[in-house]
Amino acid sequence: MVLEQRDLRVILETATVAARLAGQKAAEEINFLKISVKNNVELVTQADSKCQEIIIDHIKENFPDHGFIAEEGENGKMFKLTPRSPEPIWWIIDPIDGTNNFAHKLPLYVVSIAVMYQNEPIVAVIFDPSTDSMFTAVKGNSAQLNNRKIQTSDESIDKFASIGMDSHFENELPQWVQKLILQTRFRNLGTTALHLALVGSGALAASLAAEPKLWDIAAGALIAQSAGAIITDFKGQKIFPMDIDAYNSDKIEILAANKKVHQKLVDLINS
Repeated sequence: MVLEQRDLRVILETATVAARLAGQKAAEEINFLKISVKNNVELVTQADSKCQEIIIDHIKENFPDHGFIAEEGENGKMFKLTPRSPEPIWWIIDPIDGTNNFAHKLPLYVVSIAVMYQNEPIVAVIFDPSTDSMFTAVKGNSAQLNNRKIQTSDESIDKFASIGMDSHFENELPQWVQKLILQTRFRNLGTTALHLALVGSGALAASLAAEPKLWDIAAGALIAQSAGAIITDFKGQKIFPMDIDAYNSDKIEILAANKKVHQKLVDLINS
């Protein structure tokens, strides 16, 4: 099956509407939170599952044969529904990326939706309800923020550059993290998806995350890459294509950076 541009436009429109509906629901739910702990390491709220249901229901109305990988499944596991179509298309969904922020009523959270075909992201949407910011990308085209083209910065690693970093590091901070903190104005916004989108818009020179899951990065990786960023793991190896059928909540290192600093960050991490 060959996906034409008109097919991608319909998929993008569906993703955009689903993200906005879920974002509106999250904004309504934030003042009426019921919070619990998932897998002893993560907070989760009733809004996460409600928003995910809204997204999946809307997608199924348009694409009943497509498959899903989403963060909120039963008993703390991910949700996975295999495609029924001969050429599998997967929707990768994080209904609220930044749940810890959301649970504390900190308005830094996004809805992240990606579509993967032939083991690569082909459509991406990240919606920030707090600022009404809609980041979008279709493979082979430019990334956009609220229908305006975005591109990465050409900043170097210096005291003025902002670098997004996740907070998940085991035991102690690696030496390279400490060096990067001292060399830059590092940022941790509490949402990997938003970090990646902001690399695409040029607000961040780079973003690094050691332990995200596929739903944290699939949309943001395509948006950042479509805006000119280089996307790899910490060793500089490509993340996509990946075996989506075999995916089972594995952690995926990601380094997204503008072309000026990417190799420098790879060298710093592996020095």
